[in-house]
Amino acid sequence: MRLTMVGTGYVGLVTGTCLSNTGNNVTCLDVDDRKIEALRRGECPIYEPGLSELIHKNVDARRLFFTTDRDEAYRQAEMIFICVGTPTAPDGSTDMRYIEGAADDIADVLLSLGPNQEPKTIVIKSTVPVGTSLAVRDRIRRRVGDTIPFHVANNPEFLKEGDAVNDFNRPDRVVVGVEDPKTGELFLDLYDPFVRNGHPIFVMDILSSEMVKYASNNFLATKISFINEMANLCEALGANINRVREGMCADKRIGHQFLYPGLGYGGSCFPKDTRACIMMGERTGTPVELSKAVDRTNVQQRQRFFDKIVDHFAPRGGLTGKRLAFWGLAFKPRTDDIREAPALTLIELATEQGAKAVGFDPVAGANAAAAMGDRLEVVGDMYDALDGADALIVSTDWDDFKSPDFRRISSLMRSKAIFDGRNLYRRQHLGELGFYYYSVGRAPVVPS
Repeated sequence: MRLTMVGTGYVGLVTGTCLSNTGNNVTCLDVDDRKIEALRRGECPIYEPGLSELIHKNVDARRLFFTTDRDEAYRQAEMIFICVGTPTAPDGSTDMRYIEGAADDIADVLLSLGPNQEPKTIVIKSTVPVGTSLAVRDRIRRRVGDTIPFHVANNPEFLKEGDAVNDFNRPDRVVVGVEDPKTGELFLDLYDPFVRNGHPIFVMDILSSEMVKYASNNFLATKISFINEMANLCEALGANINRVREGMCADKRIGHQFLYPGLGYGGSCFPKDTRACIMMGERTGTPVELSKAVDRTNVQQRQRFFDKIVDHFAPRGGLTGKRLAFWGLAFKPRTDDIREAPALTLIELATEQGAKAVGFDPVAGANAAAAMGDRLEVVGDMYDALDGADALIVSTDWDDFKSPDFRRISSLMRSKAIFDGRNLYRRQHLGELGFYYYSVGRAPVVPS
């Protein structure tokens, strides 16, 4: 099948590469000349395990192409996947300019081809407010008239950063929204190689398909905010959230996934999608109080953790002049994505109070340095960040940080204080080594 991906961001690049790997002819379109040239050279612009190798393989096999020429990308395509960004606007709504721009470009090419063409299927892959796919259909129809055939569909993505290639190749489910059964058959053919594990393809109406993505991400965000709220309650009552979690998650109705206490969720999906549900509720006059509470709890969780740092240093002259080492700058491990990363929030709060921030991340250091400027010094080794540090803040649970040399840590730091936002370490062990140790949902350890 001849496919075009509009946008070579996270979704478009992973989707296009994986679909080319099953024999489809895929063209990835982007307006960024430098990015396209880099991709043609085989340089992957994002850190995603396994993706670079697949790009090289399918470029060499002449199944995967990159271009900035919209006419070239659209003319021969049977299916066009719109994978552009849908950022949150300052007023909390979803910024639709890139979706609308892609729709207008597609309409122009459809118009140039005329009425005697095979109908193209235009697929909204980006996460969009419910009703957007039909609005795109109407926008294109107004520009091309009633004589030029095309179809519109919705196909939400469910890719976890750090495991996206595996998620695409072995999906839990594929969700497709269509207006007619024939379009649904196209998707059944396209995705058949990926669901031979027995997992389903759900073909449904477009509005429900769009809502599936929001409902899924909002629910997962709710689980994270819930366990953090329980962790805070455990701290207040003297309970241990790790033990509480073990007891509750043994109930098969509850399960274990997304019930880990910490600094809250970040990244490009959960914060944006939860706030989009709030926006859609406000727009339709539908109460969404739970979604509002989930978002509020997530924001408060970072401030609550930062307050532990402030309280520790209050009797020690405050944060002014203190050197804080941050292990982990990405919002989660196995990615270089720093969008809504808890570490960056903590760094902003700390430097506003006069602290010096030094950070290390296995892959996200350059992105964090560019975003934070002179508020953050990024080093190339996790232990280098600790030289003369007054505290260590663990903000991302990379495997690199799970079994460190605590005696080396102790010898490097000016004062022995660890703030563990991911509950990686055993309280008793840190206490025996003479550290002040603060985590989430557990009582702090204070050396005797």
